[in-house]
Amino acid sequence: MPRLGTGVPFTARSIELAQLRAALDRARGGAATAVVVSGDAGVGKSRLLTEFTAAAGGAHVLLGRCLSVGEAGLPYLPFKELVEQLRRIRPDLVDARPALSGLIGRSAATASPSGAENELGQLQLFDAMFTVLAELSDDAPVVLAIEDLHWSDASSRDLLSFLVSRLAGQRLLVVATYRSDDLHRQHPLRPLLAELVRLPAVERLDLAPFGPADALAFVEALADGGIDADLLAGVAARSEGNAFFAEELVAASATGPAGGIPTALADVLLSRVETLSPAAQRVVGAISVTGRRHVRHAAVRDVLDLPDAELDGALREALQHHILVTDDEGGYTFRHALLREAVYADLLPGERVRLHAAYARRIVELRQDELAGALAFHSLRSNDLPTALAASVKAADDAMRVGALAAELRHVEQALELWPAVADPAAHAGVDELALTRKAAYVAGAAGHPERALSYAQAAQRLADAGADAETRADVRHQVTESALAVGRWGEAERAITEAWELLADAPPSKVRSWVLAIRARAFAVSAEVGREYAEQAIEDARASGTMSAEADALISLAFRDLRAGAIEDACALFEEARRKAIESRAPNVELRARFNLITTRYEQGLLDEAAAVADAAAARAVELGLIWSPYGLEVRWLRAMVHYARGSWDDALEAASPPGEQVSDTITALLAASAAIIKVSRGRFDEAQRDLVRIRPEWHRDGQIAQLAGIAGIELAGWQGRHDDAVRHADEAIAAMRKNDDDRWPLGAIRLAVLALASLADVARQARVQHDTEAEAAAVVEGRRFAELARMTAQKGIPRSDRLGPEGVAWLARLDAEESRLHGSADARPWRAVVEAFGYGERFHVAMARWRLGEALIEAGDRDAAAVELAAALETAAELGARPLADAVRDLARRARVALPGTVLPTAGLLTPRELSVLELVARGYTNRKVGEELFISEKTVSVHLSRVMTKLGAASRTEAVSVAHQRGLLTDPTNDHVK
Repeated sequence: MPRLGTGVPFTARSIELAQLRAALDRARGGAATAVVVSGDAGVGKSRLLTEFTAAAGGAHVLLGRCLSVGEAGLPYLPFKELVEQLRRIRPDLVDARPALSGLIGRSAATASPSGAENELGQLQLFDAMFTVLAELSDDAPVVLAIEDLHWSDASSRDLLSFLVSRLAGQRLLVVATYRSDDLHRQHPLRPLLAELVRLPAVERLDLAPFGPADALAFVEALADGGIDADLLAGVAARSEGNAFFAEELVAASATGPAGGIPTALADVLLSRVETLSPAAQRVVGAISVTGRRHVRHAAVRDVLDLPDAELDGALREALQHHILVTDDEGGYTFRHALLREAVYADLLPGERVRLHAAYARRIVELRQDELAGALAFHSLRSNDLPTALAASVKAADDAMRVGALAAELRHVEQALELWPAVADPAAHAGVDELALTRKAAYVAGAAGHPERALSYAQAAQRLADAGADAETRADVRHQVTESALAVGRWGEAERAITEAWELLADAPPSKVRSWVLAIRARAFAVSAEVGREYAEQAIEDARASGTMSAEADALISLAFRDLRAGAIEDACALFEEARRKAIESRAPNVELRARFNLITTRYEQGLLDEAAAVADAAAARAVELGLIWSPYGLEVRWLRAMVHYARGSWDDALEAASPPGEQVSDTITALLAASAAIIKVSRGRFDEAQRDLVRIRPEWHRDGQIAQLAGIAGIELAGWQGRHDDAVRHADEAIAAMRKNDDDRWPLGAIRLAVLALASLADVARQARVQHDTEAEAAAVVEGRRFAELARMTAQKGIPRSDRLGPEGVAWLARLDAEESRLHGSADARPWRAVVEAFGYGERFHVAMARWRLGEALIEAGDRDAAAVELAAALETAAELGARPLADAVRDLARRARVALPGTVLPTAGLLTPRELSVLELVARGYTNRKVGEELFISEKTVSVHLSRVMTKLGAASRTEAVSVAHQRGLLTDPTNDHVK
């Protein structure tokens, strides 16, 4: 695992970096500026400064650091570093000023000065430092950075104040950093900060912790595939956006079990607590036991039984040292959750038990039902298991009422764990084990843990079979069936629902019987006639028993009859009717199932705008219902991502495929990551996509959809990177995973995978022809034909949802013909025109891809004007989508074929004059116009004229863009090989 600063990508600080760069730009223009950067320890101040100074091209960078060496500190320590660096840059400036050379021990020693002489010497030092910096800035802008001001000595603070107060027209930027969490009220840096922020040249930059998404991206980059995906979200959450915390947690997770605090991190955190008085440490320890974010003053007072004055003093001390913070309601919490963990882990076992018991007694005395979760927490940790069991069940009920599924699942699972350890558990819990286990199965499914839901449902079946009546045993099997369907275990689902029906076949209509019939129709939906018969029977039974929810579910299954008959609108009408009945009967999972099938149908019809509107509404409804991660909540989410990807609204697609902000099943995480990977590849975010694909590869077996989506992303990524053997391998592996070793299984998604593999092989064949490698060409053609045959066989034997392949399937078959034509070296443009037309129902990216290939075919056929039209359209779409690889490929083709495109300039031999090229080379080194003129012995105005001509010839809007274009076109050598002044 990389450590910070050793290859970890710089994450998320674009706004802060832009602020520093803007300050440097002002300094370059002669407006001296100071930026004071604050943030908690470990939040990333040093990394931000490193990234900024590394890109401060053409500027002198001077860096000084303060050290923690006691309250007095070492006088002028950071400025001694700065002077040493100044002397290496311009020794003449330092040697000419005894005050500076004396600071670094390079002048003759003198007798100890008197007080007046000392003041004069200090003034001389201050003036010398300011003068040298001002003179140095005449050569180039100067960045003076001082780190860790919270450890600075008084003399350094005075000198910094002197420098900043005199900032005016120098080309000087001062950047100073300090730890905000180290500044207690008596800290000596506070007066200086109060003085600095009032100065007009000073601005503040408060570096906040990463947000949740950025924290997750950071730990993913740190882990670099070395940590299981299900741990990453937890590590990101525990780090609270602090880069140092994240690094230590990732390092510990990569080398051992997760959950504890790494020793090095604990030592750092506890070192702050150990500076407190014994009373304050006792208070902090008591608050750590709560495990909650905020603890009221009264609770701390009751648990510790300290005199009010002593308690107030201890709390004030902990607050001033930034161990604790307060909220608006009079509560206390730790500044960082990891600090609470470290303090709690440092308590003796007996201390913990006594404190937990004291909190539990207080909750019981208060008789507040809303504290059931806290009572369960403290009772369990003080070994009062009966109370913990009862409180856990109560807390689960409370969580259910507010829709907190994750909390409800946690409490139910804790109750089930306690069940065998408590005598007469049903009496304490107020519920039997079967009911509690069935509840766990339902909540696990709704909370995004379908595998756990199935395990609990199977456990409930064993309990029911031990003594429940026939209707209960059938109802539990209905639950097993739904859970099995959610994880794609169709055989198990069919067995369970068949057993359920056998238990109730002779019973009169009822709610349970209606649902058994409805789920039986769903489980056998693959068989059109059987599914229709079961659905009609379920509807009849549901209407007889007044079970509208089961009727709605059966209507959805019945709609598949119309789909297979080609009556699409009739099917959609049934989905709508089912949705309305589900809402009326308060059956949210059925409602989401109806919405999902309506989205799917409109998507398969090629009605992408309508599908997107339905998907957006369904996703919002899932949030409203609190069922985002339920089986159909998830289906809606990833399908929404695919619909938006197809219609070209890629930002919406990425939002839909964003990682879960909570712990959910690996299946869910992998499915969303695979969906997002397709978009990341299309936008050229190759490294990020590759990390995602490697991480989810072990999850392909969980769901064929994961294998399909990851396969698409993997093949396209390998194709863009020219790794055609890998593209073929990805296709074979993904198709095999989808077919699950069943030769009679022909998933239609394999068509797209096979065509993408064929496209990669067509590239291989084309390259082989260019190189006159007939053997390689023949091998590529043989492999390409294999994939072409597989795609056609899949189209022939696969079973679509409706009576025929939809527009998407037809379009991929059209591309199959076009890629096969390209495989054999044909320059026929007609197959690619057919692809453009076939994807014209709304698949913008694939239309643009086809136009690129169409333009290529037209160029080979000699029709350059028509090619220019197609390539321009492809480039326009690629630019709008942010499809960088496609845009680059279109530009490259146009450049090689000398086809002019909007916004591009064709290469021209001898485009720049020798003088223009000389000017541009110096500009590329970061020289100002004045410096360029001095180097070339021409006036600054003449330099400006040459630059204007260069920008006109290169079609650039700025000098920076001109340098970039010149490098791209080979007019300038690689800047890494140039001498940088």
